[in-house]
Amino acid sequence: MTDDQLLRYSRHILLDEMGIEGQEKVLASHALIIGAGGLGSPAALYLASAGVGHITLVDDDVVDLTNLQRQIAHTTARVGVPKVDSAAEAMAAINPEVQVTALKTRVDAAQLDALVQFATVVLDCSDNYATRHAVNAACVKHGRPLVAGAVIRFDAQITVVDPRNAQSPCYACIFPPDAEFEEVRCSTMGVFAPLVGVVGAMQAAEALKLMAGIGSSLAGRLLMLDGRSMEWSTMQVQRAPECAVCAQCC
Repeated sequence: MTDDQLLRYSRHILLDEMGIEGQEKVLASHALIIGAGGLGSPAALYLASAGVGHITLVDDDVVDLTNLQRQIAHTTARVGVPKVDSAAEAMAAINPEVQVTALKTRVDAAQLDALVQFATVVLDCSDNYATRHAVNAACVKHGRPLVAGAVIRFDAQITVVDPRNAQSPCYACIFPPDAEFEEVRCSTMGVFAPLVGVVGAMQAAEALKLMAGIGSSLAGRLLMLDGRSMEWSTMQVQRAPECAVCAQCC
Protein backbone atom coordinates (compact mmCIF):
# COMPACT_ATOMS: atom_id res chain seq x y z
CA MET A 1 0.00 0.00 0.00
CA THR A 2 1.42 3.40 -0.96
CA ASP A 3 1.75 6.41 1.33
CA ASP A 4 -1.11 8.11 -0.53
CA GLN A 5 -3.31 5.05 -0.03
CA LEU A 6 -2.45 4.89 3.66
CA LEU A 7 -3.62 8.48 3.94
CA ARG A 8 -6.70 8.14 1.72
CA TYR A 9 -7.99 5.06 3.53
CA SER A 10 -6.71 6.00 6.99
CA ARG A 11 -10.17 6.18 8.57
CA HIS A 12 -10.84 2.61 7.52
CA ILE A 13 -7.40 1.47 8.60
CA LEU A 14 -7.98 2.96 12.05
CA LEU A 15 -10.86 0.53 12.57
CA ASP A 16 -9.59 -2.49 14.50
CA GLU A 17 -11.86 -4.79 12.50
CA MET A 18 -10.56 -3.47 9.17
CA GLY A 19 -6.94 -2.42 9.60
CA ILE A 20 -4.39 -2.56 6.79
CA GLU A 21 -5.15 -6.22 6.07
CA GLY A 22 -8.86 -5.57 5.52
CA GLN A 23 -8.21 -2.51 3.37
CA GLU A 24 -5.77 -4.49 1.24
CA LYS A 25 -8.49 -7.09 0.66
CA VAL A 26 -10.81 -4.30 -0.50
CA LEU A 27 -8.13 -2.96 -2.85
CA ALA A 28 -7.77 -6.43 -4.37
CA SER A 29 -11.52 -7.01 -4.77
CA HIS A 30 -13.80 -6.82 -7.80
CA ALA A 31 -17.38 -5.62 -7.37
CA LEU A 32 -20.00 -6.22 -10.03
CA ILE A 33 -22.89 -3.73 -9.84
CA ILE A 34 -26.00 -4.48 -11.87
CA GLY A 35 -27.83 -1.18 -12.35
CA ALA A 36 -26.46 2.38 -12.22
CA GLY A 37 -29.65 4.11 -11.11
CA GLY A 38 -31.08 4.97 -7.71
CA LEU A 39 -29.43 2.11 -5.81
CA GLY A 40 -26.40 1.70 -8.01
CA SER A 41 -25.44 5.38 -7.75
CA PRO A 42 -24.69 5.54 -4.00
CA ALA A 43 -23.38 1.97 -3.99
CA ALA A 44 -20.88 2.73 -6.76
CA LEU A 45 -19.76 6.02 -5.22
CA TYR A 46 -19.17 4.49 -1.78
CA LEU A 47 -17.34 1.47 -3.19
CA ALA A 48 -15.13 3.72 -5.30
CA SER A 49 -14.40 6.00 -2.34
CA ALA A 50 -13.53 2.94 -0.25
CA GLY A 51 -10.95 1.81 -2.80
CA VAL A 52 -12.46 -1.32 -4.31
CA GLY A 53 -9.83 -2.21 -6.88
CA HIS A 54 -12.10 -3.03 -9.82
CA ILE A 55 -15.75 -2.12 -10.23
CA THR A 56 -17.83 -3.30 -13.18
CA LEU A 57 -21.00 -1.30 -13.81
CA VAL A 58 -23.76 -2.73 -15.98
CA ASP A 59 -26.77 -0.72 -17.20
CA ASP A 60 -28.36 -0.19 -20.62
CA ASP A 61 -30.08 3.14 -19.90
CA VAL A 62 -29.13 6.78 -20.42
CA VAL A 63 -29.47 9.62 -17.92
CA ASP A 64 -32.89 11.26 -18.02
CA LEU A 65 -34.03 14.43 -16.26
CA THR A 66 -36.48 12.38 -14.17
CA ASN A 67 -33.55 10.37 -12.78
CA LEU A 68 -31.90 13.33 -11.08
CA GLN A 69 -34.37 13.42 -8.18
CA ARG A 70 -32.62 10.36 -6.70
CA GLN A 71 -29.79 9.01 -8.88
CA ILE A 72 -26.96 10.97 -7.30
CA ALA A 73 -24.12 9.75 -9.54
CA HIS A 74 -25.58 11.74 -12.44
CA THR A 75 -25.85 15.45 -13.20
CA THR A 76 -27.94 17.77 -15.34
CA ALA A 77 -24.99 18.22 -17.66
CA ARG A 78 -24.90 14.47 -18.32
CA VAL A 79 -28.54 14.05 -19.35
CA GLY A 80 -28.52 11.79 -22.43
CA VAL A 81 -25.21 10.15 -21.49
CA PRO A 82 -25.17 6.40 -20.77
CA LYS A 83 -25.61 5.91 -17.03
CA VAL A 84 -22.56 3.67 -16.77
CA ASP A 85 -20.36 6.37 -18.33
CA SER A 86 -21.89 9.09 -16.17
CA ALA A 87 -21.38 7.06 -13.00
CA ALA A 88 -17.83 6.13 -14.04
CA GLU A 89 -17.04 9.84 -14.41
CA ALA A 90 -18.39 10.55 -10.93
CA MET A 91 -16.42 7.63 -9.46
CA ALA A 92 -13.19 8.75 -11.13
CA ALA A 93 -13.64 12.24 -9.69
CA ILE A 94 -13.76 10.73 -6.18
CA ASN A 95 -11.04 8.11 -6.63
CA PRO A 96 -9.06 7.94 -9.88
CA GLU A 97 -7.19 4.84 -8.68
CA VAL A 98 -10.24 2.59 -9.05
CA GLN A 99 -10.49 0.60 -12.28
CA VAL A 100 -14.02 0.97 -13.65
CA THR A 101 -15.44 -1.17 -16.44
CA ALA A 102 -18.62 0.41 -17.85
CA LEU A 103 -20.89 -1.93 -19.80
CA LYS A 104 -23.88 -0.35 -21.52
CA THR A 105 -25.98 -3.45 -21.94
CA ARG A 106 -29.01 -5.24 -20.56
CA VAL A 107 -27.51 -8.44 -19.25
CA ASP A 108 -28.95 -11.83 -20.03
CA ALA A 109 -28.17 -15.16 -18.39
CA ALA A 110 -25.17 -15.85 -20.63
CA GLN A 111 -23.60 -12.45 -19.95
CA LEU A 112 -24.19 -12.81 -16.22
CA ASP A 113 -22.56 -16.22 -16.30
CA ALA A 114 -19.46 -14.64 -17.82
CA LEU A 115 -19.38 -11.63 -15.49
CA VAL A 116 -20.28 -13.09 -12.11
CA GLN A 117 -17.52 -15.70 -12.05
CA PHE A 118 -14.86 -12.96 -11.96
CA ALA A 119 -16.50 -10.89 -9.20
CA THR A 120 -15.68 -10.95 -5.51
CA VAL A 121 -19.12 -9.59 -4.62
CA VAL A 122 -22.19 -8.83 -6.74
CA LEU A 123 -24.61 -6.00 -5.99
CA ASP A 124 -28.08 -6.27 -7.51
CA CYS A 125 -29.24 -2.68 -7.95
CA SER A 126 -31.64 -3.50 -10.79
CA ASP A 127 -35.28 -2.50 -10.97
CA ASN A 128 -37.05 -5.58 -12.27
CA TYR A 129 -37.95 -9.02 -10.96
CA ALA A 130 -36.60 -11.07 -13.87
CA THR A 131 -33.14 -9.53 -13.65
CA ARG A 132 -33.00 -10.09 -9.89
CA HIS A 133 -33.67 -13.79 -10.36
CA ALA A 134 -31.14 -14.07 -13.20
CA VAL A 135 -28.48 -12.39 -11.07
CA ASN A 136 -29.33 -14.65 -8.12
CA ALA A 137 -29.06 -17.81 -10.24
CA ALA A 138 -25.64 -16.78 -11.58
CA CYS A 139 -24.36 -15.97 -8.10
CA VAL A 140 -25.53 -19.28 -6.68
CA LYS A 141 -24.01 -21.15 -9.63
CA HIS A 142 -20.60 -19.55 -9.18
CA GLY A 143 -20.69 -19.33 -5.38
CA ARG A 144 -20.45 -15.54 -5.29
CA PRO A 145 -22.04 -13.50 -2.49
CA LEU A 146 -24.88 -11.24 -3.61
CA VAL A 147 -26.17 -8.07 -1.98
CA ALA A 148 -29.73 -7.46 -3.19
CA GLY A 149 -31.69 -4.26 -2.56
CA ALA A 150 -35.00 -2.87 -3.74
CA VAL A 151 -37.05 0.30 -3.17
CA ILE A 152 -40.49 1.36 -4.41
CA ARG A 153 -42.66 4.17 -3.11
CA PHE A 154 -41.90 4.30 0.66
CA ASP A 155 -40.89 0.63 1.02
CA ALA A 156 -37.31 -0.64 1.02
CA GLN A 157 -35.59 -3.96 1.56
CA ILE A 158 -32.12 -5.46 1.54
CA THR A 159 -30.69 -8.95 2.01
CA VAL A 160 -27.53 -10.91 1.34
CA VAL A 161 -27.29 -14.23 -0.47
CA ASP A 162 -24.11 -16.13 0.39
CA PRO A 163 -23.85 -19.44 -1.51
CA ARG A 164 -20.57 -20.18 0.26
CA ASN A 165 -22.72 -21.17 3.23
CA ALA A 166 -24.70 -24.30 2.38
CA GLN A 167 -27.49 -23.23 4.75
CA SER A 168 -27.86 -19.71 3.37
CA PRO A 169 -31.11 -19.07 1.47
CA CYS A 170 -30.93 -17.58 -2.00
CA TYR A 171 -33.17 -14.85 -3.41
CA ALA A 172 -35.46 -17.48 -4.96
CA CYS A 173 -35.94 -19.09 -1.54
CA ILE A 174 -37.41 -15.80 -0.32
CA PHE A 175 -39.19 -14.71 -3.50
CA PRO A 176 -40.05 -17.76 -5.66
CA PRO A 177 -39.63 -16.92 -9.37
CA ASP A 178 -42.97 -18.51 -10.28
CA ALA A 179 -44.94 -16.62 -7.63
CA GLU A 180 -47.77 -14.34 -8.69
CA PHE A 181 -46.15 -10.94 -8.72
CA GLU A 182 -47.24 -7.57 -10.03
CA GLU A 183 -44.21 -5.76 -11.42
CA VAL A 184 -44.11 -2.17 -10.17
CA ARG A 185 -41.68 0.52 -11.25
CA CYS A 186 -40.85 3.93 -9.88
CA SER A 187 -41.71 5.43 -13.29
CA THR A 188 -45.36 4.65 -12.61
CA MET A 189 -45.55 4.22 -8.82
CA GLY A 190 -43.03 6.80 -7.63
CA VAL A 191 -40.21 6.48 -5.11
CA PHE A 192 -39.17 8.50 -2.05
CA ALA A 193 -35.71 9.65 -3.11
CA PRO A 194 -33.68 9.34 0.13
CA LEU A 195 -34.66 5.67 0.54
CA VAL A 196 -32.60 4.59 -2.48
CA GLY A 197 -29.66 6.40 -0.91
CA VAL A 198 -30.18 4.58 2.37
CA VAL A 199 -30.41 1.14 0.76
CA GLY A 200 -27.68 1.75 -1.82
CA ALA A 201 -25.29 2.84 0.93
CA MET A 202 -26.22 -0.23 2.95
CA GLN A 203 -25.52 -2.43 -0.07
CA ALA A 204 -22.06 -0.88 -0.28
CA ALA A 205 -21.54 -1.49 3.45
CA GLU A 206 -22.55 -5.15 3.18
CA ALA A 207 -20.33 -5.60 0.13
CA LEU A 208 -17.31 -4.05 1.87
CA LYS A 209 -17.83 -6.27 4.92
CA LEU A 210 -17.89 -9.32 2.67
CA MET A 211 -14.74 -8.21 0.83
CA ALA A 212 -12.81 -7.47 4.02
CA GLY A 213 -14.20 -10.48 5.90
CA ILE A 214 -15.48 -8.47 8.85
CA GLY A 215 -18.71 -8.50 10.85
CA SER A 216 -21.76 -10.61 10.05
CA SER A 217 -23.76 -10.14 6.87
CA LEU A 218 -27.52 -10.03 6.30
CA ALA A 219 -27.47 -13.59 4.94
CA GLY A 220 -30.56 -15.36 6.27
CA ARG A 221 -32.28 -12.07 7.07
CA LEU A 222 -34.48 -9.74 5.05
CA LEU A 223 -34.23 -6.20 6.41
CA MET A 224 -37.21 -3.97 5.58
CA LEU A 225 -37.74 -0.25 6.05
CA ASP A 226 -41.06 1.61 6.08
CA GLY A 227 -40.08 5.06 4.87
CA ARG A 228 -43.26 6.67 6.20
CA SER A 229 -42.43 5.89 9.83
CA MET A 230 -38.71 5.15 9.38
CA GLU A 231 -39.21 1.88 11.23
CA TRP A 232 -37.04 -1.12 10.48
CA SER A 233 -38.19 -4.71 10.68
CA THR A 234 -36.27 -7.94 10.18
CA MET A 235 -37.60 -11.22 8.84
CA GLN A 236 -35.57 -14.36 9.41
CA VAL A 237 -35.47 -16.42 6.22
CA GLN A 238 -34.41 -20.01 5.65
CA ARG A 239 -33.33 -22.03 2.68
CA ALA A 240 -36.38 -23.50 0.94
CA PRO A 241 -36.09 -27.28 0.41
CA GLU A 242 -38.06 -26.95 -2.84
CA CYS A 243 -35.91 -24.14 -4.27
CA ALA A 244 -34.98 -25.11 -7.82
CA VAL A 245 -32.04 -22.69 -7.98
CA CYS A 246 -30.35 -24.14 -4.90
CA ALA A 247 -31.08 -27.69 -6.05
CA GLN A 248 -29.42 -27.16 -9.44
CA CYS A 249 -26.37 -25.32 -8.24
CA CYS A 250 -25.49 -26.78 -4.83
